[in-house]
Amino acid sequence: MNTELILGGARSGKSALALQRAQTSGKAVTFIATARADDAEMAARIEHHRTERPPHWTLVEEPIALAKVLQQHAAPQCCLLVDCLTLWLSNLMGSEDADHQQFVSQRDALLQVLPQLPGHLIMVSNEVGLGITPLGKISRRFVDETGRLHQQLATLCDQVTFVAAGLPLILKPQYPGPIPPTTP
Repeated sequence: MNTELILGGARSGKSALALQRAQTSGKAVTFIATARADDAEMAARIEHHRTERPPHWTLVEEPIALAKVLQQHAAPQCCLLVDCLTLWLSNLMGSEDADHQQFVSQRDALLQVLPQLPGHLIMVSNEVGLGITPLGKISRRFVDETGRLHQQLATLCDQVTFVAAGLPLILKPQYPGPIPPTTP
């Protein structure tokens, strides 16, 4: 499997880059949406994203059981695009009384299944750790868990890209050795 993690802030261009990479993969694309339309504003966001995707792509909506869906849909000639992991984490951790064991089991299932999947996988996630430390306990835990997940995924993924202002910065694969000195 070819696995990619695309990180960036809100409206950074990360989803657009993921869509472009999926379209140019040469594979049949299955879009895995993790968002829930819990209010009118979120429903409008989901609809906006829906219009950006080619209509012939397969759509799977799964807010919790991501590893299971990946196993069900992964195939050698398929590109799976997950958008986005931070919404998935929000679904798992959304409140003070969220089931911690469900969070741990779903996260661990994702990390365990990734190396076994055939085909091409592109995962999109918000980089939330670049700002100030949040004041609330649940917000701090969300930032911490997101950062930990990104580090674990970056280890497993073949390619990691950070997007800012629509510009991709390739983080992995890195240059294989020391940067050579420049000549005057």
